Amino acid sequence: MSYRDVYAAWQADPEGYWMDAARAIDWVEPPSKALFDGNAPLYEWYADGRVNTCWNAVDRHVEAGRGAQVAIIHDSPVTGTIHKITYAELRNRVARLAGALAAKGVGKGDRVIIYMPMVPEALEAMLACARLGAIHSVVFGGFAANELAVRIDDAQPKCIIAASCGIEPGRIVHYKPLLDGALDQAEHRPDFCVIFQREEEVARLEEGRDVDWHAFQYGVAEADCVPVEGNHPAYILYTSGTTGQPKGVVRPTAGHLVALNWTMKAIYNVSPGEVFWAASDVGWVVGHSYICYAPLIHGNTTIVFEGKPVGTPDAGTFWRVISDHRVTSFFTAPTAFRAIKREDPAGELVKDYDLSSLRALYLAGERADPDTIQWAERVLNVPVYDHWWQTETGYTIAGNPAGIEALPVKLGSPTVPMPGYDVQILDEAGQPLPRGELGAIAVKLPLPPGTLPTLWNAEERFRKSYLTTFPGYYETGDAGMIDEDGYLYIMARTDDVINVAGHRLSTGAMEEVLAAHPDVAECAVIGVTDQLKGQLPMGFVCLNKGAVVSQEEVTQDCITLVRDQIGPVAAFKLVAVVDRLPKTRSGKILRATMVKICDSQEFKMPATIDDPAILDEIRAAVQPLGYGG
Repeated sequence: MSYRDVYAAWQADPEGYWMDAARAIDWVEPPSKALFDGNAPLYEWYADGRVNTCWNAVDRHVEAGRGAQVAIIHDSPVTGTIHKITYAELRNRVARLAGALAAKGVGKGDRVIIYMPMVPEALEAMLACARLGAIHSVVFGGFAANELAVRIDDAQPKCIIAASCGIEPGRIVHYKPLLDGALDQAEHRPDFCVIFQREEEVARLEEGRDVDWHAFQYGVAEADCVPVEGNHPAYILYTSGTTGQPKGVVRPTAGHLVALNWTMKAIYNVSPGEVFWAASDVGWVVGHSYICYAPLIHGNTTIVFEGKPVGTPDAGTFWRVISDHRVTSFFTAPTAFRAIKREDPAGELVKDYDLSSLRALYLAGERADPDTIQWAERVLNVPVYDHWWQTETGYTIAGNPAGIEALPVKLGSPTVPMPGYDVQILDEAGQPLPRGELGAIAVKLPLPPGTLPTLWNAEERFRKSYLTTFPGYYETGDAGMIDEDGYLYIMARTDDVINVAGHRLSTGAMEEVLAAHPDVAECAVIGVTDQLKGQLPMGFVCLNKGAVVSQEEVTQDCITLVRDQIGPVAAFKLVAVVDRLPKTRSGKILRATMVKICDSQEFKMPATIDDPAILDEIRAAVQPLGYGG
């Protein structure tokens, strides 16, 4: 069948379409129907089914006689090690860890925060939670203690599973002191913490609170898979919110299983047994969906890569991994390819490796610029597919369905909406716009299986953030257009969440940090264009009258504050000290205009601006930083 036929089949009978897709999953009790719409606009899928994620991701492959297949390859250039774990070994390791957690009181519905680097134990912790029906929340290991504390207080975990350290090229990241600092700041107290001690740094354990990963598993009984309802939360994943307070995206168990399994063939075009690699981190949604869950549910081999695209040891490390492990389908962020291209513009290092196993490259996490796509096509000699989705959806909204029908690529477009997504372009009044016109991108409700049904303990915030602006639609927060052929184009964000190397970060949260500086009277943070990372945050600070501190001191203080409180992931290093900020007469800061000045774009003078002369002052302030030329 063609893509058009498949999409039309979903449109004609969405209930039948998603019940058919559900047959690929092992159910304890099959659902009576797919869509539960009794509480619209809050929808649920497969709510009365009973199922277990860990069984579908691990045990069923062992039971089917494929226990000897490699499930996880840990490739760690930063430690110089490669470790392979079969499905049978993974089943035993996960069942034992789950048994140890259960022995200490962790059960269905309890939350567990996971704060770990790119090691197989991170996936084992996620799967052990899923085995018990516990709800995990993975926090990216690059986040500072303050960010971790906020998530501890929101999720209220019974237990925290962490590693002693992470390893970056040339340095050790001390996870345990960050965890200790977060627990000092947080109001909630977990019952216990499990610490995975790495050889590179053995952390001090807090007596009565911390237990050793291996020691606490010794002698425990393995845990069986606990069936949960289809609408039971599989996990909470915090994503940046415009207020600076992170939003806990809830992932429902059954829809997650059905949708992710469907994507592995339809979108990524892999068959069970083949090697799939997503070069991301378990702390982000790509790591949840496409390092841990989807490849294992589908019966693929997944790669856990602990390294960087350059510097571990060089810009050929991706090609080495693809060659060594015979990767079929590769998924990463455009930022990674920009970094490689900067180091090896002619793609010379590709010639050192056999990439004949690779069938396609998939890019997501930020807009893939045409130059990067064309370079990747040229050096890899495989199709390069941009695709677009969000933490909230958990998988592709629009992409190129290579496993159904590989459609012609149009540079600048992630191609077409997937079955389940009725994507529309709306004007400010919520009316659909004609083809080719720019507007707000929204998805007609209901969203498909596996997408967020709500936010953790924040239903009103969920409604306000996603459902209120355009009644009957999910508001994506992106702006764009659909062309005459039905191809979607993502043009810009419509809020203040910026995308730094594929990581969505809130400028509002950074503003809160800067505003706490004793010499800062007022501040604003915007996202400016960066060739490598897509966007970088730029801070503007106005000093208190009479402040005797130098601009250099304030600049350095601000950079340090954001690094300490948000984390290095923010890549915050651009600060301009200014006398005043451009505002409307009602006092609203004109951030969109500031972005255009910094990016040297033409702009229309805002009709409500208080004093147009301030815009020249902003341009003068950012020129020494290499912007606004």
